[in-house]
Order: sequence, then structure tokens, then C-alpha cells
Amino acid sequence: MDAAARPAIVIDNGTGYSKLGFSGNSEPSFTIPTVVAVNESFLDQSELLSSANWIAQYNAGVMADLDFFIGDEALSRFRSSGLYSLKSPIHHGQVDDWDTMERFWQQCMFNYLRCNPEEHYFLLTDSPVCTPESRECTGEIMFETFNVPGLYISVQSVLSLSAGYAYLKSLSDENSDSTVGVVVDIGDGAPHIVPVVNGYVIGSSIKSFPFSGSDVTQFVSQILQERGELLPPEDSLDIARKVKEMYCYTSSDIVKEFKKHDKKPDKYIKQWSAIKPKTGVPYTIDIGYERFLGPEIFFNPEIYSTDFSTPLPELIDSCVQSAPIDTRRALYKNIVLSGGSTMFKDFHKRLQNDIKKIVDDRVAATNARHRVEVRPVEVNVVAHPIQSYAVWFGGSVAASNPEFFEYCHTKEEYEEHGASICRTSPVFKGMY
Repeated sequence: MDAAARPAIVIDNGTGYSKLGFSGNSEPSFTIPTVVAVNESFLDQSELLSSANWIAQYNAGVMADLDFFIGDEALSRFRSSGLYSLKSPIHHGQVDDWDTMERFWQQCMFNYLRCNPEEHYFLLTDSPVCTPESRECTGEIMFETFNVPGLYISVQSVLSLSAGYAYLKSLSDENSDSTVGVVVDIGDGAPHIVPVVNGYVIGSSIKSFPFSGSDVTQFVSQILQERGELLPPEDSLDIARKVKEMYCYTSSDIVKEFKKHDKKPDKYIKQWSAIKPKTGVPYTIDIGYERFLGPEIFFNPEIYSTDFSTPLPELIDSCVQSAPIDTRRALYKNIVLSGGSTMFKDFHKRLQNDIKKIVDDRVAATNARHRVEVRPVEVNVVAHPIQSYAVWFGGSVAASNPEFFEYCHTKEEYEEHGASICRTSPVFKGMY
């Protein structure tokens, strides 16, 4: 059976979580942490100190290569056993450990998706700031190690934009420009604000925001500890992450929110109960101000760190203003959210109101200075239920298109031209 007749495999590797599945599906089959637990104890055996014992060295190397786990299983092995070390192949959206990344992909294919990579085309994603050399490494591993028949590497922001368009189109029949918009991608690491026009990423206008979902987790943990809540040290970050995901929300006015919590603590203060893993003693902690202070670092970053003070709405406005002038109105009209850290309650409303205020103030200043009537600028932040896996969904939609297989880099092309073919996109014939 021809590989093009089978559904393509879509893998979105993020800093915190990876989404795996088959094209044509509406949700990923698996969402797992992007971590690998490796057993390196074989390499520490004293008998290996003798260079003459090469058979023992070889066997230990083989065992170390085979004894590893990924995802939730890796986390449980790391916590329950002292033999395993935890490795994260992706930091700030970019792969920095290719051996570990190869192991991760191997388990994704054979243990989770249970597929033969030689029988499926693959769509992988990468960050908008990834280097061409990184794409070459991806192509080399896929074609050399897994012998895939075809590979397409897409920019996450473009897929997020198409995912938002596909979802909104399913709700209404209105025609809109699907390939113009600003993607605000905030995951567990390396948030980016990326303007896309006619499917092209405007590289010179990409903005980076230094704080991500992991910083919100760290901030929540910090507030809990400073208030004197007795958290088990080994579980403090895990508890903070669960508190963030279950209880945090975005407030429209932080001062009013403080007053509400102080006036009616019974209504707004939640409680978290668990059992300490080492002693088995139950404990309870109160969850108060951190419910709204966690997401507030996106709008008032100075409360978390003094190194960066530009709020996210101002950065988005700066991104649009640095784009070509004839695209700005269309960009303001289609600001698409992507990533799990944009899923906080009322996040899109706060973001839209803050950007709208910045834009309206600029229009009013222009009218007063030049005594002209500038047409108001429409600001629209698009939120949808699939934000947390928007990149994967966009990849699923793209890979289910019949033309997808024509745009993939094939094994034959790789053998003829080498890994350099992965530097460019067959669709746009450019870096992206």
C-alpha cells in the first residue's frame, strides 16, 4: 500500500508538551510531556574502567540506549527510582539535544502511535526562530534513522493561524482572509508574537516575550511559599502547575480583585488537599491572590521580574506597527491565540481591551495633532477551545489536504540533494 494512501503522522514538539496523532483527526491521540528518563547507571559500573574489557563496555552502551522512557512514564520512573536522570531535549522552543530528541521520536512512533515510520508521511513543526541547521538535523534523523518516505516541516505560527480559521469557518460560512493575522503563541517556553501575511512569516517583525507558562508556575509556587504554605519541596512545582491549570484566571482590574478577595474570602479563596509522598501525612493549603496574580505577569511583568517591563499588549502592538503599513489593519483584526498558557479564563478579553486602548489612544492623538478624522481600527482577539493544541490541529488539517503529499520532501530528493532540502519550504521556496 502506497504511503500517500495512509494518513500522515503529525507531531508537534513543544518545550513542555508534545502532541502526537494522525492527520484528519480533530484531536491529538496523545499529549505527553517532552521529557526522557535515561538510565545511565550501566555506564558507571566500575568494571568498565578497564579499557580492555570492551565487551562489557559495548553491552553497557547497548543497555543504556535501550533503557529509557518518555512522557508521563519518564516522570514516574524518575520519581520512583534513583537510577534514571531526566532530560528535556527542547529548551525555549529549540532542540538542543538531538540524541535525546531521536529517542523521544522513536518511542512516539513505536510505543505510542504504534506505526511503521517507513509507511507514513510525516508533518513536524518548529519554532519561527529555528535555524536552517536545526531543520537539516530533523531531516537527517527522519530520513536516515527512521527512513520515512516523506517529510514536511512547518512553522508553528502558520499552523496556529490556519487552525483558528478552520475552527471559525466550521461555526459560520463567512469568508475571511485566513492567511493574514498575528499569532500570539504562549506555551511552556519561548512565547513568540508572529505576524503572518498571505502565509508568509514576516521574520523582521517577530517579537519574543521572556515569560511563559513555566514562569507562571514558578511565580505561583513563589507566592505560596512566601505566604508560608507548607508545600513538600519535591512536589512544590507540580502543585503550583496544577493550581495554575485549575484555579488561575485573568482579572480586568487587579486592585478590584484584591478588594474582592479581602471582602469575601470564603467565596474566592480555594483549598488544595493532598498527601505528602514521603511521609504519607495529609496537608491542606489555601489558594488566594495567586489565582489572578499568576497570569498577571503577562500584563504587568514587573511584579515577577524587574528585568523586563513591557506588557504583552504593548509588545503585540509594537509587532503590528513594525509590519508593512498596508497590512496593519488586517493584522489587528485577526490576533489569534495559541498555546496552553492562553487558556486562562478571560485572557482574550483582557488582551483585546488593553490592545484596543493602546490603538484608540494613538488614533485620538493622530486626530488631535493633524486635525483629521482617522477611521477607527478594529481590534479582534480570536479565542477558541482548541488553543492548547491549535498547532497540532492546523497540522492535521494541512496534512489531510490531498496536495500535502506534493509539497513534502521525499526520500528520493534527500538521497539526491542531501539534508539541505529541509532548509526551505516547497510551498514558498523561502526560509519559512
